[in-house]
Amino acid sequence: MKKFDVIALGELLIDFTENGTSRQGNPLLEANPGGAPCNVLAMLNKLNKKTAFIGKVGRDSFGNMLKEAVLKSGTDVTNLLLDETVPTTLAFVHTLPDGDREFSFYRNPGADMMLKKEEVSEELIQSGKIFHFGTLSSTHDKVREATRYAIEIAKSNKLLISFDPNLRIPLWDSLKRAKEEIEYGLSRCDVLKISDNELEFMTGTADYDKGMEILRQKYEIPVVFLTLGKEGSRAYFRDWMVEEPTFLQQGTIETTGAGDTFTGCALGYLLDNGIHALTREKLHELLKFANAAASIITTRKGALRVMPEKEEIMAFINSRE
Repeated sequence: MKKFDVIALGELLIDFTENGTSRQGNPLLEANPGGAPCNVLAMLNKLNKKTAFIGKVGRDSFGNMLKEAVLKSGTDVTNLLLDETVPTTLAFVHTLPDGDREFSFYRNPGADMMLKKEEVSEELIQSGKIFHFGTLSSTHDKVREATRYAIEIAKSNKLLISFDPNLRIPLWDSLKRAKEEIEYGLSRCDVLKISDNELEFMTGTADYDKGMEILRQKYEIPVVFLTLGKEGSRAYFRDWMVEEPTFLQQGTIETTGAGDTFTGCALGYLLDNGIHALTREKLHELLKFANAAASIITTRKGALRVMPEKEEIMAFINSRE
């Protein structure tokens, strides 16, 4: 018996998001707990899955806040470490009129970059069913070594490997390096969640069908989820392509965490049903549920603290049918 359903490694940081203006006309920023891997785990916790996180924050007020938030969300923080000298990473999120975002990062260095190979718990990884990661834990040498070490432990212990590139161009010293690290993730994963802009970045085409054909032929990833923003999402499995539209809402304020919410729902569904038992009907059901959850999160500030309950997602779907 495995103790944890999903174990994730990566960045944990503060997302400063816009929340109105002061009387003096200055922008007010809200400090939201963030970081894609823990957002994914927070959604999984709402689906009654057992999760654990591997990472590092600073021993400062933000780091303490993050550790408490992740623990309160239901995730095990045994391997969440506090760095004594490097501060917690900060991200400032500027919301565009359509709800999309631009990021500015304060991470030179940031504590999440300081995770070392010898600080990764092999025993913890062995106790999981799925290992999930992105590329922000591969932007610098030390944390890249730690990430690859963790992936190899997961592989050797037959965990399902889940990967979300989560491309953040400002954090890379070169696009060549970013592409190399995404290629590494693609070569190691069993489940891929990739966005439309990331697919274009990796394949050089804005044609989704051509891009997915290039990707799947090169890497032979068993299950691929392609998120398309307002156009919905697709699942690629065997020789099938299944598509579901998004749930557009007038109450959308920002898209922070929408992809992570989708990923958490997709992994939760795979845990309940298994990959090999997937049918077209089940893939439609998975995409609809994940799209609905992602739509709900776009109406809220932040993500980690405000993930929707399963009953809320189902009620939302029913209200739109």
